[in-house]
Amino acid sequence: MGDATRTIAGLPWVVLCLLAICDLLLSWPRRRSVTVEPLGDVFVGEDSQIEINITPMAPGMRGQLDWPEGLQGPENIDLSVQRSQIRFRAIRRGTWRLSNLWLTWASRLRLFEFVPKIAFGLEVTVVPNIRQIQSGGISTTVQSRLFGVKENRAIGEGTEFHQLRDFVPGMDAGSIDWKRSARHRSLVAKEVRAERNHHVIIALDNGYQMREEIAGLPKIDHAITAALATAWAATIGGDLVGLYAYDAKPRLFLPPEPGRTAFTRLRSRTAELSYESVETNHTLAMTELNGRTPKRSLIIVFSDFVDTTSAELMVENVRVLAKRHLIVFVTLRDPILETQVNAAPQDMNDVAETVSTGQLLQERRLVLERLHQIGVTVIDAEPDNVSARLISTYLEIKAREMI
Repeated sequence: MGDATRTIAGLPWVVLCLLAICDLLLSWPRRRSVTVEPLGDVFVGEDSQIEINITPMAPGMRGQLDWPEGLQGPENIDLSVQRSQIRFRAIRRGTWRLSNLWLTWASRLRLFEFVPKIAFGLEVTVVPNIRQIQSGGISTTVQSRLFGVKENRAIGEGTEFHQLRDFVPGMDAGSIDWKRSARHRSLVAKEVRAERNHHVIIALDNGYQMREEIAGLPKIDHAITAALATAWAATIGGDLVGLYAYDAKPRLFLPPEPGRTAFTRLRSRTAELSYESVETNHTLAMTELNGRTPKRSLIIVFSDFVDTTSAELMVENVRVLAKRHLIVFVTLRDPILETQVNAAPQDMNDVAETVSTGQLLQERRLVLERLHQIGVTVIDAEPDNVSARLISTYLEIKAREMI
């Protein structure tokens, strides 16, 4: 009876081994291939998707990717259907490589789980966001403001000669061209219009403070988006656009150039800007910029600061720059801080945080007020509104002939 008992006790294990062998024979993984649809440039801050097809498929197949720093995607991916779509979000500019794909699926009898690794080798290029420009909204706004109704108002109020016309009662007597009037033996007036071909310089502070995240992106990426939108508006407006980037020292200077070729250069060079972790030297940066721009220009400075002490040198150097140029200072407001100050505290920790944040915002307002007092136009806006505010400010400057 002892041998029979042992035989009966071991029978389930024999059956299990046979099932396992059958399961392996039925489910032994064949070589699988991965095909991926070509992926164009992805705009930073936007969602996109990778379309992938695994051949042959397996029921319940799932996958995992090692997402690089610049991309955010799901940890587990459903690959059980043909042409599976993997959605991800681009959070940093640059070229990011997805090297390997780990697949997971169960055997036919679900006794085993296969986890092979397949070389993926997909590169995703993340570039500055120009969605607003592609939509055509900026071009329509600038053309209607500068070349539509506004064009008629600009005639006679600018500094650039437009044409001669007969003088009629009601026109400004100062517009009479006396020499040509004598030659024609009748009064003629010079008609002028708003001057174009101004120099517009985009100055990007790329120091460590611009790496702070607001609304899921570093400040520098929000700044680049607004800078390119304004550069496009200036290009449509007939002005010459240049680029200046700096951190611990000046890194890049593109002299002002006209036309869409200049915008293409700006877009390409801003895409190459790295994320720096060094403190900005405003004295060196503003001195260098002042020396490189002899002609009075509109200089749009994107920067940030922590408190009044850290902003002291920045304000003083912007003051020097403002003696020769028209300065627009752009900084990004964090909506979370505003919400935190306005929220009712629940405990003593919340009270301490609210007081600290309130002091920070108060110091920020003091610095911006100082910039305003020295003649700098200040734009302090949330990321979603900064482009519209900046373009509106540019158009107002053009209309008022402030450059």
